[in-house]
Amino acid sequence: MFEKLKPGDTIGIFTPSSPETVTSRQRFERGKRFLEEKGFRIKEGNLTNKKDFYRSGTPRERAEELNLLLREPEVKMIMSTIGGTNSNSMLPYIDYELFKQNPKLVVGYSDATAVLLALYAKTGIPVFYGPALIPSFGEFPPLVDDTYEYFSNLFMNDSPMPYSVPMPGKWSDEASNWLEKTKEKTVYDNQWLSVNGGIAEGRLIGGNVNAMYGFIGTEYFPDVQEGDILLIEDCAKTTSTVEKNFAMLKLHGVFDKVGAILLGKHEQYDDMGTGRLPHEVLVEQLDGRQIPIIAEFDCAHTHPMHAMPIGRRVRVDADHLKVTLIEEWM
Repeated sequence: MFEKLKPGDTIGIFTPSSPETVTSRQRFERGKRFLEEKGFRIKEGNLTNKKDFYRSGTPRERAEELNLLLREPEVKMIMSTIGGTNSNSMLPYIDYELFKQNPKLVVGYSDATAVLLALYAKTGIPVFYGPALIPSFGEFPPLVDDTYEYFSNLFMNDSPMPYSVPMPGKWSDEASNWLEKTKEKTVYDNQWLSVNGGIAEGRLIGGNVNAMYGFIGTEYFPDVQEGDILLIEDCAKTTSTVEKNFAMLKLHGVFDKVGAILLGKHEQYDDMGTGRLPHEVLVEQLDGRQIPIIAEFDCAHTHPMHAMPIGRRVRVDADHLKVTLIEEWM
């Protein structure tokens, strides 16, 4: 379906919500320069360097920015610059038939979840929950290099299927060095966590839980199927909000269907003095369902970050902390 990326290819960038190409100009330029130094051409969407108060443009303008990139024959990948809060408002104006007729690699995370899942729901074409230009490739070494290594494994190298997703040795969620480097970021030894044991295979679905809150139950949200593998993550939320969002998934019947859960690391989590971790809040909402769960997975707002193929089959082995991509998309 897709060709592998190679140096010289064009990556188009779009800004579905927050106008960070303006408000985080230094980090935007650094991320753009990082990918250009890897040999890519960057085609800026027409809302790059635009700001409409808290967003990059109106819902229609933001959708048209994406539509224009979908029309560009030289663009092989479309990457979000960053997320935000209201990508859901652009969903009615995206040209889904255009994407269906001209499939491209589309990658992003956080609030861009709305765009990713809507594209998949409307077309069945896989999309990728993974790095965004500003937060991911505007990061400083060494963690940006790890993210790029995983990015190139997935989109550039001849990594044979099945592909075993490697667990990074180090990680960080320290909120420093956003615009410029002022200190060495604190990094931690990494370890995924088996919450419930077991092995499951299924279609990967999911993304940022807080973004899902804005469009779940609509025509733009994929139908969750029996045996799906659910990827969920969030950032900068309190325990109270985490409970609300997990309960939302429960009330929509999601936990009655999924075969396993990948719970991403929660960047800058606030336990509100409870001592409760996100996976403990999740287990409470499962009401005894013994769904295999790997928590602290590195496909989230923390660094480094893997890209994961929404709409393709993966295997989760929570007994041995292994995540394997088993279905081709290239």
